[in-house]
Amino acid sequence: MTRVLFVCTGNTCRSRMAEGLLRREVERNGITGVEVASAGTGAWDGAPISEGAYLVGLEQGVDLSNHRAQLLTREHVDQADVILTMSRPHLARVRELGGGGRAQLVGEYVGLTGPDAEVEDPFGADLEEYRETFRVLERLMPAVVGRLAGAG
Repeated sequence: MTRVLFVCTGNTCRSRMAEGLLRREVERNGITGVEVASAGTGAWDGAPISEGAYLVGLEQGVDLSNHRAQLLTREHVDQADVILTMSRPHLARVRELGGGGRAQLVGEYVGLTGPDAEVEDPFGADLEEYRETFRVLERLMPAVVGRLAGAG
């Protein structure tokens, strides 16, 4: 079993969209043995998905309605085999919690460098920004699955 953890700030947009997209991609490819979760470095435990992420998920056939945010803890980090963060501050926090070599920016995990390795936060922006974030994450997921499948 490979446990993947996505990390962003509030766990109401990026990390949860990535979680839903990776689950969909794993299922589409018939891959078993992958568990996916998400958490946020500044999340309010129990907060619902943001409205923009929810609506874009609906548009794209990814149901995010049952999501409740969770604050990133050492336990989350300890349980994960692969930790993919949306930005460098998230990566620093994961490393503070003991994530070490299991943690990378999601873009770096699939070979991107520089600013392209980070995923911008759409929180509070208009719906088009959420769509763009969704598209960025959607483009990354086949490569994430490919790397996970190769590691398994």
